[in-house]
Order: sequence, then C-alpha cells, then structure tokens
Amino acid sequence: MLSLTLKRPEIDPSIRFALAQDYERFRSGLPSSLEEYAQDRYAIDLSSEYGGLRVKNPFGKASGQLSLNISQIRRDADEGLGFAVLKTIIAEDAEGAQSMSEWAIEETRMLVERITGADGCEGWTVSWKGRGWYDTFEKYLEFFGEALEAGQAVDMPVVPSCKYHLPRSGEGEWKVAEYEYTTRRLLEVWRRHLPDQEMPIEKDFSPTLAGSDRAAQTQIIIHWLTRVTGLIRHGAQPFGIKVGLKVFNSVFGDDFQLEMLRAINESCEGEDAPDFLVYGNRLFDSNRQFDGVRGIAYGGPDLSSRNLSVLARMRLLENVGSVRVCRLPISATGNITSGRTAAEYLLRGASSFQIHTFFQLPSGEYTMQTGGKTARALLELYFHPEEGLLAWLLHLRRVFDWSPEWNIKQMAEFCLDPANQVWAAHESTIG
Repeated sequence: MLSLTLKRPEIDPSIRFALAQDYERFRSGLPSSLEEYAQDRYAIDLSSEYGGLRVKNPFGKASGQLSLNISQIRRDADEGLGFAVLKTIIAEDAEGAQSMSEWAIEETRMLVERITGADGCEGWTVSWKGRGWYDTFEKYLEFFGEALEAGQAVDMPVVPSCKYHLPRSGEGEWKVAEYEYTTRRLLEVWRRHLPDQEMPIEKDFSPTLAGSDRAAQTQIIIHWLTRVTGLIRHGAQPFGIKVGLKVFNSVFGDDFQLEMLRAINESCEGEDAPDFLVYGNRLFDSNRQFDGVRGIAYGGPDLSSRNLSVLARMRLLENVGSVRVCRLPISATGNITSGRTAAEYLLRGASSFQIHTFFQLPSGEYTMQTGGKTARALLELYFHPEEGLLAWLLHLRRVFDWSPEWNIKQMAEFCLDPANQVWAAHESTIG
C-alpha cells in the first residue's frame, strides 16, 4: 500500500535543522500564533476544514472524557487546538425518554497503558468504564453554550456529538421523536451563538456498539449508515445542518468495513447523504477486561493499521472504478500519535485529525515539560524533525509538486481525486 515507508522525510537539510531548532526552542511553550509561525518559517498553511467550518489547524480533540467540562475546553482553546468535539449526548424525546439509555454510563477511573500491536509496534491505549454523557440534557445544553463561547474567543470550533436511536433487528420503527427533539434543542444553542453558520454534528457509532446485539447483523449496520443522516436532517428543519457519520470498527472483517464505506459512497447524493465522515474509532475486544467489565474498546497500533489499510483499499477501488467516487471530507481518528501518522491519513483523503489517547500520556513521554498536555502533544505532532507533520508535509509537497499556497484541505482533496493518480501506481495491491 502507498505509505510513508521512509525512516525520515526527504527535505532540505537546512529545513531539517530549522525544525530541530524549533523542537528544542519550544520545549518551554509553543509560539503565540502557531499557524502564523508555520506560515512564515516553513511556508505551510495549516488551515483546513472540519464539518464545513474553517479550522485554523487540523488537529482536534475527539469526543470523549477529555471534552466533557468547560475547564477542558477552555484549556484546549488556550493551548492552540484546532477544534473540539464534545462528549456524546444520548438522544431523548420531549418527555426525556432515551432508547439508547444503556450508553449513558458515568466514567470511572481511566487507565493509560502501553500496548503492542500485531506487527510488534508499541503504542498506547486508554481503558475506562463509561460511555456517553450521563448528566441531564439541560446540563449538556448549558455546557454546549459555554463551550461555544470559549471556542469563539480563539477561533476554535466546538461541535456536539450525539448517539441517536438505532433499531435492533425486528424492532422496526425508528424513534423519530428523539431525532427531532434532540437536534432542535442543540440547534437552539448553536444559533444563539452562530446564527449564520450551519451546525456540524457527529452521529456517534461508538466502538462499544460493535459488541452490542444491535450490531449482530451486517444488514442492520448498512441500514443505519444509509438512513440516519436523513433523520437528523429532517429533525433540523427548517434549518440546515452538517451531518458527520462517525464510522465505527465493526467486529466483522475488513471486507465488511469496505462494504460500509461503499454503501455510504453509493448514497452520497440526496437527503440521506452525510456531509463528512469521521473514520474510524476504536476496536472492540469481547475478551479484554477493565474494572470488572468484560468486553471493552481499545486503541493502539492495530487500530491505525486497520484504519489505514481499509482507507487505502477504498482509494484503490475508487481509482480503478470498482467503487463510486464520493469525495466526502474525512476527519481521521485512531492512534494518531505523530505527524507521520496524520500524514498517512492525509494521503487517504483526511483533512483533519481527531486525537484522544495522545493527549493523556504520562508527562515524561513529551519533550515539553511545562503547560498542559494539549500543548505538549502539539509540539510533538508539528515540530518533531522526523515524525512531525511539518516535516512530512514538506516531504509530500516535494513528491507531489503541491503549490506552497495550498492548505491541508486542498492537499487532502488532491489525494481524494482519482484523476491525480496518487494511488494509480499501487493498483496491483488491491485485495
């Protein structure tokens, strides 16, 4: 598969030296405007797009226990994060009924630990017992409003995540009232702050869903993926909304992962078509145990390996005309612990990168030893002279002869377009 197999990016030695200087210089704190600095020193435009909104840089925080209170959001805003996705709210109807209430479980402790992938590579995973937002919907709406204010002050978009009703086999009807009530209440908050922009929302297909009897049949999953966008969009009327499907890693094989993506591509026009994808959150292991619970989600090298392989196969199939080309924007997630890995996702069409685990490592794992973990992680992600995103963007710009004026979004669109032949030399690797 097309991959950044080189040990180090092929860039001008003077640029490599400048990155090494900056990597050491910013151990005490990032520049006040990281984006301006990257533009002035390296001629790299870090801006991109997420959910139809401009983001000043492509790294964001994935929905989870690191985005469930206002202090976390304010700290991320202060430390230069590009965007943040809030903890997932569990949809309810006007009477407060939640068909997916089993996902509203309060977090207990979290455990960050090393994990070794099937290929022998070491990484990190986080375990916890907990799922979606467990407090009241009114508290979530209050939090959402506060988070929007904090983000607006520094040009950091803040977006909600929601788990709506998904019918089990034989259940029949969708609980449309949950879609309508929850979506409209979220929109009320959004429109008080940003009346001139359409609200993006992530439809959460959580990794724990992979271990649920709701996902016991592949046909059910395909039905979910091709139906939920229209229900959310209908619930938002008369206002527009940008729907992102957070595609989960099923317990079925990679061929079915491709079928999921193929089904989305086949319906990429009309009311039921999503506006963007989030791909693809954590793996599920029915035998892993944590805090007395058997069957938990996990991350690490196996997660990014699977995600990158599936997305590469999808691009290859599009390139030879076996799958309809849809060019949906992708926000990548899954073991993004370096700029190199982000660049791998970029090659597969991702224009933004959502992170969770890498913001939680032990403090000694970061070069920067001051400030919060968001800033510490961003130093590694951008400025590491061999693993950082700036180095690999400069490498890719040389390889593909990209314009120095392009931003991350334009680079990703280039990689998504089969006409640019990014994947043409790798057709023989199609499985």
